[in-house]
Amino acid sequence: MKHTPRRGFTLVELLVVIAIIGILVGLLLPAVQAAREAARRMSCSNNFKQIGLAVHNYHSAYKQLPTHGTGTYHRRDAGNNDPVVGNNGMNLSFLVGITPFIEQQAAWDQISNPFLPTQGTAINGTDAFPPMGPNPHKGLSSHLLHQYDPWLMEIPGFRCPSDPGVGLPAHGRTNYAASLGDAIHHTWVGDRYWAATVNGSPGWWNITAPNTGLAQRKQESSRGFFVARNQSRFRDVLDGLSNTIMAGEIPTDLGDSDVRTRAYINAGRNGGVYDDPAIAITNGWKDDDRPTTWDLTLTSLQGNGEGMRGFRWAAHAGVYTSICTILPPNRELVMSNGITSGGTLAPGSRHQGGAHVLLGDGSVTFITDSIEAGDSHTPTVYTNVGGTSSAAINPKIVPGCQSPYGLWGALGTRGARETIEAQLNQ
Repeated sequence: MKHTPRRGFTLVELLVVIAIIGILVGLLLPAVQAAREAARRMSCSNNFKQIGLAVHNYHSAYKQLPTHGTGTYHRRDAGNNDPVVGNNGMNLSFLVGITPFIEQQAAWDQISNPFLPTQGTAINGTDAFPPMGPNPHKGLSSHLLHQYDPWLMEIPGFRCPSDPGVGLPAHGRTNYAASLGDAIHHTWVGDRYWAATVNGSPGWWNITAPNTGLAQRKQESSRGFFVARNQSRFRDVLDGLSNTIMAGEIPTDLGDSDVRTRAYINAGRNGGVYDDPAIAITNGWKDDDRPTTWDLTLTSLQGNGEGMRGFRWAAHAGVYTSICTILPPNRELVMSNGITSGGTLAPGSRHQGGAHVLLGDGSVTFITDSIEAGDSHTPTVYTNVGGTSSAAINPKIVPGCQSPYGLWGALGTRGARETIEAQLNQ
């Protein structure tokens, strides 16, 4: 009987097979990672669509947009620690108002009713925080004494799954922020600000702001979809809902001195960020070897603490829940004064190459970092009390002008009569 010898793999053949398998795995892993990021990006877009739907449902219910910069203002206390006399100083973001419309009714019930702390104590052990809660700027040390749970909660619908930021020192992170338009001056206060006295009573909120010029500042510079501390309606968006950005995506800070999430503060107004929104580029404030990171020798960077980008979902102040369409996505965060002043407030994201924006009609589109954005060194629209103005730098930049920041700026203004010829949703 003839036996056929069995032939096995040679060592060379085995090595070739292993090499081929290794190459295939190497090719497959990036594809898997890309597929995962595509899924996260789609989930982020869906979150934003739900926020847009919530805003529309809110408008249907109350015949106005949720106010960005709203709440209680009856009197001011020292440090906002006292649950009884404390108030939130009209510092609540638009996200607070839409909680019942994104299936967060339980959170809204806590916010809109008196709340007795479960951690720490109230002032006398029994008194509760009043409806609408304390100032969302209340610090963690104050929460340790009198904890207000709603401002510390993390709401999944306000988070982008691509953003890895989690936990302290943030209070409750958000990746979605209201659009204030293409200007800086007083856009975070509208026409309402603290006054030392009103009608002879110290420490009360000045609702009408007489003789301060804030009403004029609001008309000149509050050019976006939301006007801080003012009621707005869809009818106010004269350029059309599909042509105007309602909100934009933002990354939250990771403690890595990212130029998008750690603010450069005290950049100044006249001769500062008002006159040159791209002042960080002009003055070379970024690390030459790592262009997404600040030069760590700078002394005017916001300290790594509770006041970083996206760290308080309930607070309307710019670094937390506001964007401007001045610098294109993923550019530097530069503030004229402190973290609650005006600033560049560019949107951004952990997605590659751009960020999502929510348009007024409820649609979501991805805006790339390279969107046409005019000249970012052009001054923002402003007129300071005392006579200085953007027109002194550029005679074309006056209240009512078209946005100097190209297509990007035009998408941020609600009534500047710009023509939008680009097809955003393709």
